Amino acid sequence: WQYGISRVVVDPGMVSKGGARLLFPQAEGALVEELLPLAGMVTPNIPEAEVLARMRIRGPEDMKEAARKIRRLGPRNVLIKGGHLRGEAVDIFFDGRRFQDFSAPRLPSAHTHGTGCTLSAALALELARGCSPREAVERAKAFITSAIRFSFPLGKGIGPVNPYPAATRDAERYAVLQSLKRAFAVLRENRVGHLFPEVQSNLGYALPGAQGPDEVAAFPGRFVRLGREVVKVSDPEFGASRHIAKIILTAMRFDPESRSSMNVRFGADLLARARKAGLSVGHFSRGDEPAWVKRREGSSLSWGVEQVLSKSRRVPDLIYDRGDVGKEPMIRVLGRDPEEVAGKVLRLA
Repeated sequence: WQYGISRVVVDPGMVSKGGARLLFPQAEGALVEELLPLAGMVTPNIPEAEVLARMRIRGPEDMKEAARKIRRLGPRNVLIKGGHLRGEAVDIFFDGRRFQDFSAPRLPSAHTHGTGCTLSAALALELARGCSPREAVERAKAFITSAIRFSFPLGKGIGPVNPYPAATRDAERYAVLQSLKRAFAVLRENRVGHLFPEVQSNLGYALPGAQGPDEVAAFPGRFVRLGREVVKVSDPEFGASRHIAKIILTAMRFDPESRSSMNVRFGADLLARARKAGLSVGHFSRGDEPAWVKRREGSSLSWGVEQVLSKSRRVPDLIYDRGDVGKEPMIRVLGRDPEEVAGKVLRLA
């Protein structure tokens, strides 16, 4: 307290991911006797919590008991990180009165170097902003989940987490919207309305690493055909079309760079032009669609695209189906970005 610092976060840094002890015994003693009583929050991982609480931890109930014991050492709040346990990543927060679980799906990334350091730094920032400890944990947990999601290999072994997407995501969102606007201008200038199906067309573009429809932008109300003219109802927005988003998100599971798609009408003439232009073509039959897919609203598109991509070495330029009862036949044009997709659409015109 000598310097008047009232919000102290202590990341013990006692035990490595592999279980190696990182502090000499006398340093561990200083941590427990001098640092923990000053801490507004302490953030041990499972091996560190086992050392501090002097007990084995096998699950969430053990984590809660360990949190009680660690709080008796002096910190006002305890956050035990559960990343070392199997299953969903569950962290246990204890403020001396009640517990709260903070869980997130375990992300398929091997590059988690710096996870604890980044989390504790994010906690310190949120507390400095005036957040309550509980709110700070919630925000820091979201931040570190994003940092792990966008982690990348660097050097040899385990790569670092990436803390920068939180700062760059807004710029990426702006770039996505601008790219859609440029592609629409190309489509309008070339008067491709005659390529639109009866249900009209839409064009979508996903953020890098998109996980859900809210991270895919498209045009609200779709494109409208007036003869050969192309009219939009509104400028592109994120979350505007779950249908086009499902196509893109499914394609991204097979190729993360395949982030854009547009639907156009089915026609043998269009397929002939595509093949003549050297575009790759895939197709699926709605007759093969399982009953459970038919019953689930909006599942047909994901199922059909997955059927094609699971048998292909790469994402084709076009995927088509010949329709079914109440389902219009359709061609989906895929590409890395809207301008590439628009260029492929022009080759069909």
